[in-house]
Amino acid sequence: MKLIELLEDICKHGIFGTILAYIYVIEFQKRGLPHAHILLTLDSESNIRTKDDIDKFVSAELPDPCTDLRLFQIVTKRMVHGPCGTININSPCMRDVQCCKRFPKQFKDDTEENVNGYPVYRRRATEPVQKGHDAASVKIQKEGALDHDEILSFVEGRYVSALEAMCHLNEFNLSHKSHTVVRLAVHLPQQPPIVYQDGQESQAIERAALRKTTLTSWFELNKNDPSAHNISYSDIPQYYVFDKSTTNWKKRQRGGQNFIGRLPVVSILYTERYYLRMLILHKSGTISFHDILTVNGLRCITFQQACQEYGLLRGDQQWHDALNEAAQFQSPRELRMLFVMICGFGEVEDFPDLWVQHQVSLCEDYHT
Repeated sequence: MKLIELLEDICKHGIFGTILAYIYVIEFQKRGLPHAHILLTLDSESNIRTKDDIDKFVSAELPDPCTDLRLFQIVTKRMVHGPCGTININSPCMRDVQCCKRFPKQFKDDTEENVNGYPVYRRRATEPVQKGHDAASVKIQKEGALDHDEILSFVEGRYVSALEAMCHLNEFNLSHKSHTVVRLAVHLPQQPPIVYQDGQESQAIERAALRKTTLTSWFELNKNDPSAHNISYSDIPQYYVFDKSTTNWKKRQRGGQNFIGRLPVVSILYTERYYLRMLILHKSGTISFHDILTVNGLRCITFQQACQEYGLLRGDQQWHDALNEAAQFQSPRELRMLFVMICGFGEVEDFPDLWVQHQVSLCEDYHT
């Protein structure tokens, strides 16, 4: 119930701002208590960027007991690390005479941003309050064993508390996500992705030749269902579900607004696959690879030629599209590396315009 109320405060009441998507996973401590790891995706207006934004949501200081005694009692009882260090060298967090969590932290009058990728929170001097805790550390090692199977050790030696066992037995949900990402295949003709075990390569190739992928099944869908002609490949999961048993797209019976189609990133080094991906993103209703290669009645030899005939390589639009797409999932540093590669190896016509249109996302980590 507490987790549900917390999610309502975050998602419905917007205590952090507008939430675009979220996912959480419940884990259990060895003492049996559950906790949830929650990942939130905020919209651009709600992103936490400045020192004031950090101080608004994160406090590394004790509340004032005179103004909020209950909060002070909760924090000092539940959220204070230690005691460790020289006053308790036997604490479980101690490694080589130092706390592995790097406590105690230095006092800071002001929050510092982006220190080795992390903020250093404001901590002004106050009276120390410490809480004790129980912990246990167990290590099992077989003497003389050189082949250590971590997965097998996890299955056979994982600690399961009574509360976690109860949750599994009652089939409680231990994770949830607001959106589902559907991976969509992008492959050249007669080159579907193949997964095989050593010694079974030929059988895997035979199975792949008979099995449709999400891409070839999309071609079949466009042949048989005219209502799918105006839906792009990346948007198909919102309206259709891919049945893995029959390898066919079937129309959804209820809303699919929380389903997102994701095409894999393809390097320009794989030239034909790269340009095939570009065509798929811009053309809908195609019924075959041959159809993709046909532009205005002209049968192109390569997908790159088809992109040229389709007008996708004119001017700098392809570079703008590449940077816009990369900005959705790459860090600003990675985006700057891509920008340099485009400027150095791409045929860019207007460098200043490319910079001006993307400078906000390129320098997002430097904004204050």
